[in-house]
Amino acid sequence: MANTIENLLTRNLLEVFGERAAVKRRFAIAALWAEDGVFVDPYGRYVGYAALNDAVSQLHAKFPGYVFAPIGAPQAFYDVGRLAWGHGPVGEPPKVTGLDVVTVRDSALCFYRYAGHLRYRHKNSQI
Repeated sequence: MANTIENLLTRNLLEVFGERAAVKRRFAIAALWAEDGVFVDPYGRYVGYAALNDAVSQLHAKFPGYVFAPIGAPQAFYDVGRLAWGHGPVGEPPKVTGLDVVTVRDSALCFYRYAGHLRYRHKNSQI
């Protein structure tokens, strides 16, 4: 499978952020990310494979039982792409939605930033 921006975005969401097993996730990170890749979210800035893997492990610890799912198709323009996603318990509507923005260099993710505002969905919300 070619490392198009659209493919990188989808695989990153499912195989990196969606993978609970750290060892398996580490292989996906090495396949999709540049060694000096940077991930930025509201909690920090993480550089390199190990830092990214640790950040995702912390995310899984904070939200046990939650899964990621793409919302719509990824979009790409030159070396930049974006993908909207939902995050929540299996079989339920997402409790959190967000948008990821990436820059790609040499067919690998080199900069990944969560962009936009997390929207939390409460059971009494009409959102």
